[in-house]
Amino acid sequence: MNKIILPFLSGLVVLLQACGPKAEVTNTETPSELVPVTVMKLSRTAIRPLIPVSGQLTTDDETPLSFKTGGLVKRVTVKEGDVIRKGQLLAALDLTEIQAQVSQARLAFEKAQRDANRVARLHRDSVATLEQYQNSQTGLEIARRQMEAAEFNLTFSEIRAISDGFVLRKYVSEGQVVTPGTPILLTNGAHKSQWLLRAGLSDREWSMVTIGDSAELRIDAVPDKVFAGVVTRKSEGADPSTGSFLVEVSTSDIPRTALAAGMFGKALLRPSKSVLAWRIPYDALLDGDATHGYVFVTNDNQTALKVEVNIAGINKEFIEVTSGLENATSLIVSGSAYLVDKAAIRIINKP
Repeated sequence: MNKIILPFLSGLVVLLQACGPKAEVTNTETPSELVPVTVMKLSRTAIRPLIPVSGQLTTDDETPLSFKTGGLVKRVTVKEGDVIRKGQLLAALDLTEIQAQVSQARLAFEKAQRDANRVARLHRDSVATLEQYQNSQTGLEIARRQMEAAEFNLTFSEIRAISDGFVLRKYVSEGQVVTPGTPILLTNGAHKSQWLLRAGLSDREWSMVTIGDSAELRIDAVPDKVFAGVVTRKSEGADPSTGSFLVEVSTSDIPRTALAAGMFGKALLRPSKSVLAWRIPYDALLDGDATHGYVFVTNDNQTALKVEVNIAGINKEFIEVTSGLENATSLIVSGSAYLVDKAAIRIINKP
C-alpha cells in the first residue's frame, strides 16, 4: 500500500508547484557583475542662468550713406578712418545726366503753364470747354510735381556728413556706376555716441532675455576690466543667413576714445526671468558641450538609463539642466564611466 501512495504524493507535489503562482523575476546578475554606482535624488529649483555671448562693437549712430539716384560716381573725398565734420561733402555723382533731367522737367513745366493760361482765356471766352480747362490745370500740376522731384534728386546727388564722426567703411571708388540706395560710405560718431555690442542668440536664449536685463562686458582692447551694460534691443526675427537672433548690449561705462568700431567683445547676460532647472554635479555629465550632454539615471534602483539633457549654464560647483530629466527619479553621480544603456547597477550609497 505504501508503495502506491508515495509515488502518488510525489506527483501531486510536482503538479501543485507547476500550477502555483510564478516567482517574481528579479535581476539575475551576480553581485560581481553589477556596476557599483552612487546616486542622488532629483529636484528642480528656480534659477537665473547666465548667457555668454560674443560679437562686434559698434555705436548707436552707425549710419550707411547712399545717393537718392543712381549714376556715375564723380568724387569720393574721404577714406576709411577719416574724421568728418557735420555738413562736409563726402561724395558726389556726375551731374550731367541729372541736370539734364532737371532742365527737361523745368521746360515741361513752362510749357504746361503756357498751355494752362491759353486754355483759361479760351474758357473765359466760352471757346474751350470746362473739361479742357480742367485737363490743362491737371497737366500743369503734374508738370510742377515732376519738376520738384527732379530738383529734389539733384539735391541728393551728393552726400554730406550728417554729424561729426568717423568714416568706418568706403564701399565704392570714383568712376563706378551705382544704383539708387547703393551704400557708399558707413559713418558713426564714436566720440559722442554710445557703444553697443551686437551678438547672436539661439532660440532658447532669446526667449529668456528681456530688454533691460543687466550684462557684464569684457573687451580685449581694455584688458582686466569688466564694464556694466544693459540689453537695449533684441530682434523680433531671425537673421536669414545665420539663423540666430540679434541682441544689442549698450554701455556708457567704456571710454569713448578707447575703442574702435568692429572690435571683438564678450558679454555675460543676466536674464531677469527665472526658469526651473536641475543642478547636477560635473561627474554626472557625459559627452557634454555648452548646450547638450548625456547622463545616466535610474527609476528602479536596478537599471541605468542613458538620457540626453539640455544645459542652461555651467558654474564652478554644478551644471544647470533645464530639460531631459522630467521622467527620472534618481541621477547616477559616480560610476557612469563604466555604464552602458540599460546596464545592471548596484547602489552603494543611500540618497
